[in-house]
Amino acid sequence: MATFLYKLGRFSFRRRHFVALLWIALLTLAGVGAASAPAAGSSSFSIPGVEAQKAFDLLEQRFPGSSADGATARVVFKAPEGEKMTDAANKAAVEKTVKELGDGSEVASVTDPYTTNAVSKDGTVAYTSVKYEVDAVGLKDSSKEALETTADKARDAGLTVEMGGDALQAEPDQAATGEIIGLALAAVVLVVTLGSLVAAGLPLLTAIIGVGIGVATITALASALDLGDTTSTLALMIGLAVGIDYALFIVSRYRSELAEGRSREEAVGRATGTAGSAVVFAGLTVVIALAGLSVVGVPMLTKMGLAAAGTVVVAVLIALTMIPALLGYAGRKVRPAGEKGKLLGRRRPAKDADADAPVKPNMGARWASFVVRRPVAVLLLGVVGLGAIALPATQLELGLPDDGSQPTSTTQRRAYDLLSDGFGPGFNGPLMLVVDAKGSADPKAAATAVTDEVKNLEDVVTVTPATFNKAGDTAMITVIPDSKPSSTDTEDLVHAIRDAGTGVTADTDAKVLVTGTTAMNIDFSQKLTDALIPYLGLVVGLAFLLLIVVFRSILVPLKAALGFLLSVLAALGAVVAVFQWGWLASLIGVEETGPIMSMMPIFMVGVVFGLAMDYEVFLVTRMREAYVHGESPSQAVVTGFRYSARVVAAAAVIMMAVFAGFIGSSESMIKMIGFGLAIAVFFDAFVVRMAIVPAVLALLGKKAWWLPKWLDRALPNVDVEGEGLRTAADAKDADPDEERELVRA
Repeated sequence: MATFLYKLGRFSFRRRHFVALLWIALLTLAGVGAASAPAAGSSSFSIPGVEAQKAFDLLEQRFPGSSADGATARVVFKAPEGEKMTDAANKAAVEKTVKELGDGSEVASVTDPYTTNAVSKDGTVAYTSVKYEVDAVGLKDSSKEALETTADKARDAGLTVEMGGDALQAEPDQAATGEIIGLALAAVVLVVTLGSLVAAGLPLLTAIIGVGIGVATITALASALDLGDTTSTLALMIGLAVGIDYALFIVSRYRSELAEGRSREEAVGRATGTAGSAVVFAGLTVVIALAGLSVVGVPMLTKMGLAAAGTVVVAVLIALTMIPALLGYAGRKVRPAGEKGKLLGRRRPAKDADADAPVKPNMGARWASFVVRRPVAVLLLGVVGLGAIALPATQLELGLPDDGSQPTSTTQRRAYDLLSDGFGPGFNGPLMLVVDAKGSADPKAAATAVTDEVKNLEDVVTVTPATFNKAGDTAMITVIPDSKPSSTDTEDLVHAIRDAGTGVTADTDAKVLVTGTTAMNIDFSQKLTDALIPYLGLVVGLAFLLLIVVFRSILVPLKAALGFLLSVLAALGAVVAVFQWGWLASLIGVEETGPIMSMMPIFMVGVVFGLAMDYEVFLVTRMREAYVHGESPSQAVVTGFRYSARVVAAAAVIMMAVFAGFIGSSESMIKMIGFGLAIAVFFDAFVVRMAIVPAVLALLGKKAWWLPKWLDRALPNVDVEGEGLRTAADAKDADPDEERELVRA
């Protein structure tokens, strides 16, 4: 591996014009494709195999033309102070609005609040429901504009009008300001770490090019592959973070090689062969974690994971090829590590005057020496501290964001609040019961039995009469809970209805299915919970095998996996404390606390595991390299920190800055993901990798690098430490012509 990448790095350095033009051409091609492709909307949401999805599919079959999965909008009216919606003027304004809404080209139906009993008991609030023939993704902008225009006319009549539903999705604030601040902070860290503006600019430039290619490709394929806007946001978030980090590691190693007196071309080859090997395996762990989301069985998550994994692959390829090419262009403007103003390419004399002087330990080496002297205390402090932060995760409640989690400045949130005040909190999350009576002798009796059974359940406010299809074998019944959609009481009600439906099926041979947005969210949360352990086993298992090959050890990969579990649990605990309990929520703009997004645990497991293994590979590879070259286990830990701690710390700060930039988004899901990933990187990089890892390695000593002989013989030698490069260096020193043949091979 190291030898191949060494050759690739030198080739890219020599053929820098070809490599740079190739990547620019790919960026241009992706950009043209994105510009000419249809705009992406929210990805269609389906969960194969769950009861709520089966009910939706059944409605499509039995109620053709009803647009069961069509977009919906709910227009809520509130009368002026001291008036009621039943007053003549207000009633006329509402009826005019209903008529105009029904004229839309994509509108399937509009309800009249005065004939459907959609006026609150105190008469101050009323609503109309608009059903569209297409889903929210396919809804034309003209239909959304017509909805807003009609609402404005009702406001001109003196009514308070707010709108909710998936037909008028809240336009998410992409947190451009936060992203810019994150990139600016990353630039500052790069300048401090690499010592010059040119060196700092290289990782930023290559990361932006890589993300540009990835996001543009996703945009170009969005319509054809049904990729939602959150897919590109995730790819941007992950691709930018790993792209900067991977380039940083190679540039930093390049400067270290220059400091050893090697020529620029040789330094590029060695940096790509050693740090590049770590980049490859670190990237593989991220790809495994993201692509592994496919096993969950949710198409939306599968697409998000694969798209982000593709962007990571691009980031790895750019780091291995374009960084060496750009280093060739930069020339002497990128200085050796620890030196300023010296000519590059000069070898140090064989014996300097201070060659025998002891090397002054840097901060990383001093910290590692401290940990090696007191491993038990550091280990206990790190484990106990993260364990305490993880405690809130035991109270984790899962759900999906709805209009009630939107900022109070949005019309969706105001409509949600008006309906809650006028009709009760459960009105925003109605449950739809589908009675499949095709096998029943008396479908009407079966529907009546279901209605009577559900009315007697707790937490039920209203049960509407059954509505049958033309064939008379399938009925729809709407149930209004007494509790809000995201509450545990509503979840208990869904399970109670399903339990009651089992008894009805036994008595009447009619199947009862519960669906609707609330039921779909509950089923989605359960599906993700059920998939978490298999997914964790698959991802950790594959990465464990990969790390055994990289480190040629059993205990080091095991320690890496256990450390990851500790950091991800602590991060989940912090997410629960902020977003569910409300601790310090105002500091990051969380206006509404509630259940944690259903996909957050499994998503954090995937993404954080990949990123955690990045730091593990970069840090421990240097330790392994020192150990293989003859240092004692304890000294190898110190050496690894001397060369890698500063760069790993800088990479973690950069990644935290990039993720934290998304906390400013008004989209609750993006805000939560940004916070969760930022805090997880902090815990994993600075507590697990910087404290717990060296403490464990110090306690294990030589046992840390133990590997059964039979397994050692069976595993391929990937040479991450770059041992094979010594042969190339010896060949170069012995015969330049022979060296050229070696590189050409």
